[in-house]
Amino acid sequence: MAIKPLDNETELLAKIAEGDHIAFSELFTYYRKYVFSFGSRLMRSEEVAEEVVQEVFTKIWRGREKLKTIDNFAGYLSILVRNHSFDLLRQLARQQKTGGEIVLLFSEEDNSTQNEIDYRETVRILDEVLDVLPEQQRRAYTLCHLEGLKYEEAATIMNISATTVNYHMKLALKNIRQHLLKNGLSYQIILFLFYKF
Repeated sequence: MAIKPLDNETELLAKIAEGDHIAFSELFTYYRKYVFSFGSRLMRSEEVAEEVVQEVFTKIWRGREKLKTIDNFAGYLSILVRNHSFDLLRQLARQQKTGGEIVLLFSEEDNSTQNEIDYRETVRILDEVLDVLPEQQRRAYTLCHLEGLKYEEAATIMNISATTVNYHMKLALKNIRQHLLKNGLSYQIILFLFYKF
């Protein structure tokens, strides 16, 4: 899910950091579709993805002073989308209760996957394993799996070879799968989490 930066992005970010609304509008127009698409994949809802768009860009504007220090805005943006989406999932997990059990209902096209998941526990376990992964594994997983970058693109950001990125990805996926299985998640849920996006 890589996206090419704007040609004048560094200049735009500097202007936004100084409070330039026109520059911010240009940045928003260019990246809005990217944020919406990524948010839709994470949240599985276009309606909620619109909320992700608004909240993410509001956060960018409010914290605009730090934009001057960001070298990879697309990567920074992806992390904001992921973090906000997970925050929303936690909120939904607290709110969507059915008979005392918190669940996530999938669409009809997902009939090969377990129809109901205790999503609160799933998100907690995912957060837990990501927190304990070694730094290079976590970065490789975030860049390649969550942000959709190719190994070569992630290698440039991490300043390592694509082969090494592939190595860290394999270790990360192995560790995550083992942790999920250890915590009682079924293979169907794990396959959904890893391959549905």
